[in-house]
Amino acid sequence: MGQFRQISTFVEVVARGSLSAAARAEGIAPAMIGRRLDALETRLGVKLLQRTTRKLALTNEGAAFLEDCQRILSELEEAESAVAERSARASGHLLVSVPAGFGRQHVAPLLPSFLAEHRDVTVNLNLTDRIVDVVGEGVDVAIRIASLSDSSLVGVKLADNQRVLVASPAYLRRNGTPRTLADLAKHNCLAISSEGSQRGWSFSENGKIVTLKVAGNMVCNDGAVLHDWALTGKGLAWRSMWEVASDIEAGRLRTVLDQFAAPGNDIYAVFAQRRHLPLRIRAFVDFLRHTYAGREYWRKR
Repeated sequence: MGQFRQISTFVEVVARGSLSAAARAEGIAPAMIGRRLDALETRLGVKLLQRTTRKLALTNEGAAFLEDCQRILSELEEAESAVAERSARASGHLLVSVPAGFGRQHVAPLLPSFLAEHRDVTVNLNLTDRIVDVVGEGVDVAIRIASLSDSSLVGVKLADNQRVLVASPAYLRRNGTPRTLADLAKHNCLAISSEGSQRGWSFSENGKIVTLKVAGNMVCNDGAVLHDWALTGKGLAWRSMWEVASDIEAGRLRTVLDQFAAPGNDIYAVFAQRRHLPLRIRAFVDFLRHTYAGREYWRKR
């Protein structure tokens, strides 16, 4: 108990910026806070905070230790919440935002099973390829297939994902198989467009990520259409594995330029905060994560 109190005091002092502020929050004397910090540093054998009468500053060791302490306290809080909520029932309304193609294929078909388990929950599924403002638009959970850049949001990884360059066997027989990134200039590239501009294709070359603008005789703002065009031999398409894995396994599509594959754009659930997360949100995210974790799930699609 004493060790835990020292750790929580350390995190609280850093969060509030001073020993006196932490002491006021806990209703004890600042000297008691100071003694806990001294005991913690003595036990660890390192200096965690540089303390003066005017300010506090984390040492390098203190910054690293703070990150671990915050994670431990957060996990403990989650564990306590899970125990408290185990006998409770998820209820209320969920607004879920999902990219259109992924939502049609990998979220909408799962909702009946989720709602059968949680009969007091209702869901509004918003399928859009626009990056929604989770906080401003009141979205409970957004599914994103990308590297997360908004540090104000909490992200939970649901599944691995990778983008691959694919074409039908018929297209490759007619036009040849590209061997280098430069070869893409000789091929009909089926690119996706959004808001009037064409998105580039990203690859890894010599340890660096490069984004190429490609050219073809057809572009579309709907990934499902590009998928269909690729299946019917109209050109090369840069698609996610969640969309084309079954076609690759069945031989309807083949991957090319695999040696230039960029790191995956994984699949995340994002929401505004982790603390005091409503049970309906926690239940929905856990349901998706457990479903996607099964290898058989992706094989069947």
